[in-house]
Amino acid sequence: ELSANVGSFADSIKNSYECAVELNLIFAKAQLAYAMRASVPQLNNEGIIELRRARHPLIDKNKVVPVDISLGTDFDTIVITGPNTGGKTVSIKTIGLMSLMAMCGLMLPVDDRSRISVFDHVLADIGDEQSIEQSLSTFSSHMTKIVKILELADDKSLVLIDELGAGTDPIEGAALAVSILEQLRKQGAKIAATTHYAELKSYALQTSGVINGSCEFDVQSLKPTYRLLIGIPGRSNAFAISKRLGISDEIIEHAQELVSNENVRFEDVVDRLEQSRAKMEKEREEAEKIREEANRELEKAQKLKADIETLRQKELDDAKSRAVRITEQAKREAYQLLNDLEMLKKQQAKEKNAAEMARRARAVIKKDLNAIDTASDPIVSLGNDEDYVLPRPLKIGDTVIIADIGNEATVVTLKDKKGLVTVQMGTMKTRVKEENLRLIEKKSVEKKRTVATGRMESRMNMKAQTSVDLRGMTVEEGILELDRYIDHALRMGINEFTVIHGKGTGVLRSAVRDYLKKSKYVKTSRLGTFGEGEDGVSIVTLK
Repeated sequence: ELSANVGSFADSIKNSYECAVELNLIFAKAQLAYAMRASVPQLNNEGIIELRRARHPLIDKNKVVPVDISLGTDFDTIVITGPNTGGKTVSIKTIGLMSLMAMCGLMLPVDDRSRISVFDHVLADIGDEQSIEQSLSTFSSHMTKIVKILELADDKSLVLIDELGAGTDPIEGAALAVSILEQLRKQGAKIAATTHYAELKSYALQTSGVINGSCEFDVQSLKPTYRLLIGIPGRSNAFAISKRLGISDEIIEHAQELVSNENVRFEDVVDRLEQSRAKMEKEREEAEKIREEANRELEKAQKLKADIETLRQKELDDAKSRAVRITEQAKREAYQLLNDLEMLKKQQAKEKNAAEMARRARAVIKKDLNAIDTASDPIVSLGNDEDYVLPRPLKIGDTVIIADIGNEATVVTLKDKKGLVTVQMGTMKTRVKEENLRLIEKKSVEKKRTVATGRMESRMNMKAQTSVDLRGMTVEEGILELDRYIDHALRMGINEFTVIHGKGTGVLRSAVRDYLKKSKYVKTSRLGTFGEGEDGVSIVTLK
């Protein structure tokens, strides 16, 4: 009965189990990627491999040396040479492992923008599998694998061969290795092979699509650096290593004499190439440091420019705000003057003493005009302008500002031995230091005076119009003209006037009506009646 009950849930239990397994696999991949500091490569199926700072996943991450490996772009075959324990085998194993890991959906221990291809076959002959039971020597073991590789290889295959042609006569082994590489290339495979044969180095140099690679070796310390160098054939360094280990110079020199002249020249060329590469690598690193420093300086300059632009914009905004406040203050003072004049007008009927009335009127007008002048042209403190220099020597009659008090004055006498200049402010004369004076050009003074006197228009020069015609204007133009007329009416003492806005579509009329309702100077407003213009006009009464 229990089994039957459990059996009814078999499908859901099976699905849950499969989901749990799938999730476990996903989390395991994520944990592995985090441990390897892995990244997601760019996948392709064109046989292109470009690994940036690839780390062999099975070597301690604190000891492994990152390598840059490329294959399948400008060349389809790479022949890696160099001394034993130099990292040749690790390099081709890294290529194979990265390909298989990508095909399994794993992230790779490489830097960003690395590329890896998906292959149908990854064929490898790595390691020595001698077998007494099967009567296989080192060479036979390799050839048995090569036969299988040749049968399976195609244009979707990656072939990895360690010590190609090793285990037999060097001359025959090198010839066989070249022939095998050519056959695999005809079948379209991507190949990475290691060897000690100088003939394969020459083959790579002379054949298009085949490139040399080498693992760097430090002869001084007798230790490999494990860096893979693309485009540079490796050296076995047998003589140098033997000499460092204690083999006598006589034996080394005799061995060098036994090497063919052609091989010596080839090794010398490789040596010069290696020296040139090391020099270029050092220069490239220095150039990279200079470029990075230049980029940092450029970023600083751009940031400074942005800060200056922000400060400039802030100063402009502050200046605009101050201008608006000054304008509003000047308008308030102007309206106050109008109100004071209106009050004097009302008191005129009650005041019998005309002289006293005139005196009071002059006092009120002077006070209000001074307030308007102060609001519209505020004096900015100049006391902190320590770097100011007079644009020219002072002359008698020049208009100046005394910086520490902000008052205008006229130069009466020039600087004396003590550096004091006599100036006149109104009826008062005083002596001040020349560096405390700021010269004002006459043109700007005259212009300012003209503007100041032009602010107040004599009521005698104003025309007493009791209507304003807004027909044909836009809403904005009409409201601006109406505001201007109300200001005119207040100054003229007009209490009631007519606004002619026409009937039309009613847009201008509605805007005028709304404006009049909100105006603090309007007491009442109404549409015209029969004989006044009806809906085409508005009759306005001011406060």
